[in-house]
Amino acid sequence: MIRPRRSIREKLVTIVMSTTLAALAVSVGTVVAYDLRSYKSALLNDLATQAELVGHMTSAALAFDDARLARENLALLRSRPSVRAAAIYDEKGTLFATYVAPGETGVFPVRPAQGGRLVHAGGKETYVGSGEDLVLYKPISENGDLLGTVYLRSQNQMMERMRDYLVICACVTVLALFIAWLLVRRLGHTITTPIDAITNIAREVVARRDYSRRAPRISEDEAAELVDSFNAMLTEIEQRTRALEDSNSEIVRLNERLEARVQERTAQLELANSELELAIEEARNANQAKSAFLSSMSHELRTPLNAILGFAQILAADNMPTTLDQKKEFAGHILKSGRHLLTLINEILDLAKVEAGALSLSMEPVLLAEVLEECQGMIAPLAAARGVRVLFPAAPAVRVQADRTRLKQVLLNLLSNAVKYNREGGAVVVDCAQPAPQRLRLSVQDTGMGLSPEQVAGLFQPFNRLGQETGTQEGTGIGLVVTRRLVELMGGEIGVTSSPGVGSVFWIELACADAAGTAPDAAPAARAAAGAADGAAPARASTVLYIEDNPANLKLVQEIVRFRSDLRLVSAPDGHFGLSLARSQRPDIILMDLNLPGLSGFEVLAQLRREPETARIPVIAVSANAMRADIERALAVGFARYLTKPIDIGQFNEAIDGVLAQRPAEHRQPE
Repeated sequence: MIRPRRSIREKLVTIVMSTTLAALAVSVGTVVAYDLRSYKSALLNDLATQAELVGHMTSAALAFDDARLARENLALLRSRPSVRAAAIYDEKGTLFATYVAPGETGVFPVRPAQGGRLVHAGGKETYVGSGEDLVLYKPISENGDLLGTVYLRSQNQMMERMRDYLVICACVTVLALFIAWLLVRRLGHTITTPIDAITNIAREVVARRDYSRRAPRISEDEAAELVDSFNAMLTEIEQRTRALEDSNSEIVRLNERLEARVQERTAQLELANSELELAIEEARNANQAKSAFLSSMSHELRTPLNAILGFAQILAADNMPTTLDQKKEFAGHILKSGRHLLTLINEILDLAKVEAGALSLSMEPVLLAEVLEECQGMIAPLAAARGVRVLFPAAPAVRVQADRTRLKQVLLNLLSNAVKYNREGGAVVVDCAQPAPQRLRLSVQDTGMGLSPEQVAGLFQPFNRLGQETGTQEGTGIGLVVTRRLVELMGGEIGVTSSPGVGSVFWIELACADAAGTAPDAAPAARAAAGAADGAAPARASTVLYIEDNPANLKLVQEIVRFRSDLRLVSAPDGHFGLSLARSQRPDIILMDLNLPGLSGFEVLAQLRREPETARIPVIAVSANAMRADIERALAVGFARYLTKPIDIGQFNEAIDGVLAQRPAEHRQPE
């Protein structure tokens, strides 16, 4: 986010106010802490002195067991209003005499409390601070014998004094900050005015190309030196500009051809500058689009991944047995979700187009029934986990003009939101209608908490989650923004109606596609081609060497090759072992991972090409690097084909068959 620019005056005010506040906090805090410490010490000393006097006065009463005399002595504490209660305990800790100030409660401990903090180091007086009361215990002894204990409960005036200090400190701080603000407002112009003058002149010079302007000299300090340097720079630029104009005039008179070249170069430079500014602006816009796109990836990738993990857990769970038909159905959902996930990842790799401010859309007639069926399978695990029923309409035999992947992304976003923000045991209803000829409206209705008119107004604002930022549901606040943009790019509309406490209805409208524009189904042709390829498989098993360090990837290729009787697979975990197997086995084809430990795939290929016995073995690259530059580089250095991970089984078999078909028979491994 771009932070707003602050002026020098504002920065100066901030610095002065911050410095004043810090100085006040340190100085006032130090004075208050010292005074409170001194006041506490004086308060305890005074209370200890009172206890000492009471102890001396009542020692005789304790010695002669005269409780009346002890009470009379304690009654003298009336002259000390801060003393709320007092008591004398005998040497056994039994309450001997008490005194309670008017209006105070007469609750005394049964025995003198043990512990507490010492009033003086090495002394015997202890005190206990409990809220608004301060309690002091003073032993009464005579000739080394303990006669009893004095108990004094006084008002803890520290709290009142601290409150007074807080009020005083607040008033002093506000007054000091106000005075500092007034001073900096009146005196700050001495610093900011020269700089503002230079700034204004610089803007005018840049805007008008008028180098004759000069900044005024206002003060006699460093700012004045800055003004002089700025004016000198303008003078130098003006002189050089005039000299350049004179030189150009002289060149025009002496050589018209040279003038034409200079003008041509000048025009080229201006064009380059304008192209550079345009490129910078495009890069800035592309960077913003990139940030928005990457932010939405977490929301968009989790939906198909949820279907994959959900059905995979069902298949892997021992306590959830499934039939063969269910396994096939679940595997189909996983495959569809995985392909959708791969499509989104490919969109990330297509980031150059997003940075240019244009998303690539493949507009075509899309059969709505197929998209709704795929969305139903992908949203089912999330809905089941929350106990939400999702009701889809009967399959509509209609096609809409849209990008298939983006349409599915839009519907999944609306469906996932309807499930996530629904109530437990709620329902989601998907409906189709035609509000106008050649227009189809898809609506997603939920039974959630609904939205207020204020929330609906801010619904499509970036990063606005409408108060759900602290909720339990994940989200980025840009899913609906991306959805709205995609619908608009596909020539459609999106809207919402909501009632608080009832639920919300999100709808999109798209143009219907003519049946004649529908592309024919290529699946039968593909299956026929695959059948033809299977029928043309060679009778002798061809040897395939797979150099791969990842056991999971190796296992996948082993399972694929296991279904082909015309292939025999050998493997190597690194480049060195792979070279040894290539020399000894002489395989018909080599599959090579590019990121190998030790020797990389490029280094292994170079070594194979240097040795005559392995130089003509075709090598297919198998890598997760799917950028166009990586593919072109691999093909340029001599790889026969390039397969990207995750492996598409159809493309894998087509690459193997194509390379084997192109290899001359005499170069294949002898039987």
